[in-house]
Amino acid sequence: MNQAVHIGLSLGRFDHWNDGLGTFGRQLGLALSAHAAQLREERGWCLHFHMPLQFHGSFGDAVGYLSTHTSQRWLHLQPKHFALWHSFHQHNRLRAPLGTERQLETVHDLNFLHLKQGAKIDRYRRAQRRRLQRCDAVVAITQHVARDIEREMALPGLPVEVMHGATDLSDSPREAVTGLPSAPWLLHISRMAPSKNIEALLTLAAAWPEQPIVLAGATSRYSAEVQAQVARRGLTNVHIRRDLSEAQKAWLYANCCGFLFPSLTEGFGAPPIEAMYFGKSAFLSRLTSLPEVGGAVAHYFDNFDGAAMRKVVQSGMAEDARPDRAFAITAHARQFSWSRCAEAYLDLYARLLVGK
Repeated sequence: MNQAVHIGLSLGRFDHWNDGLGTFGRQLGLALSAHAAQLREERGWCLHFHMPLQFHGSFGDAVGYLSTHTSQRWLHLQPKHFALWHSFHQHNRLRAPLGTERQLETVHDLNFLHLKQGAKIDRYRRAQRRRLQRCDAVVAITQHVARDIEREMALPGLPVEVMHGATDLSDSPREAVTGLPSAPWLLHISRMAPSKNIEALLTLAAAWPEQPIVLAGATSRYSAEVQAQVARRGLTNVHIRRDLSEAQKAWLYANCCGFLFPSLTEGFGAPPIEAMYFGKSAFLSRLTSLPEVGGAVAHYFDNFDGAAMRKVVQSGMAEDARPDRAFAITAHARQFSWSRCAEAYLDLYARLLVGK
């Protein structure tokens, strides 16, 4: 029997799965845990998920579970010795256990480069560099993020690998969202933050009053502000739905006529891929990672003038009405696979654990 090799998979502290990092952690965790029994039997690898107690058990009983605690920001002690510790994202402030041999971090974005200014950029850059200096390798979720790391972190010799994640609700249960118009409507789904450029969607709605637009996201101070803006501007064609289940999101994707995502900064941008799995036309900004994710099958806004955005959408919808387009869009989305992503991570783990 192989000697046990303990691998920690740290999702850090979180409250729910319902955001980009939560979805990434849950889906990658499920894909990795599907290999857990075989990895234990054939290689002696024991996977342990590090996350809040209320989520223990989420990945089945073939893996172990470790609880998070605030004190682990400064000192993390565990009775087991870890050969490898993988932090699932760069916002995880909890350290690897004392004595861990190898460390890996997945970096989802360096959005501070695009959202902060002046001294704040330098402060965030220094903090991220300190984190990565502890690592033996780094995974970037897109080529865009990898280029940011290599340009901004100044850590020669640190291996940076690109592994695209995935996201697919096309086979999920569906629950209808009530009160929406019967006319074909355009959809936007995000966490409804300012960086998602909701203002551009309101500008589009004002320039296209006969076109219904559905905005879906989480309840927050900003989403409440968006609701107030819609009322002040008299945008009766904008319909806001908040705090939806995965089944309701799947229904929205299945029933929209196109997907809008003019985001200002993205490390990956999962919602467009979710929409593409349903064969839907996607209309994206040209900023940061979105051209890499949307590829040649998406349509892009060159600016956020309402009339110009309307023209892009109308032209793209006409193009995508061709019989072959839905197939091409879905085929593009299927390049992003959690099973392939998990296999790439396991290959990297093996390379980092040479000799174990």
